[in-house]
Amino acid sequence: MKNSALKGALGALAVVGVALAAKKVGQRKKFMKGIFDEYGIKERSPFGLADKIREMNEEQYQEMKGKFKKKFNSRCCNKKNESFEA
Repeated sequence: MKNSALKGALGALAVVGVALAAKKVGQRKKFMKGIFDEYGIKERSPFGLADKIREMNEEQYQEMKGKFKKKFNSRCCNKKNESFEA
């Protein structure tokens, strides 16, 4: 009896974990779609984003970079991510 209850609890925990992961993926996808729409990027790929970045001036690039930093670093941890620093 104990083993089946443990399996049930682990199964329920796995379902919750998958649901949370799916929610996070959806939020990131929504954020990226907003960035593409805001900056008028037609090609929905990393290459389209890179092409747009090449066309931007420094002020626009810093604004976009700030949005990415705010979205993706705020949830991770309190440490500074040095990979975004130029």
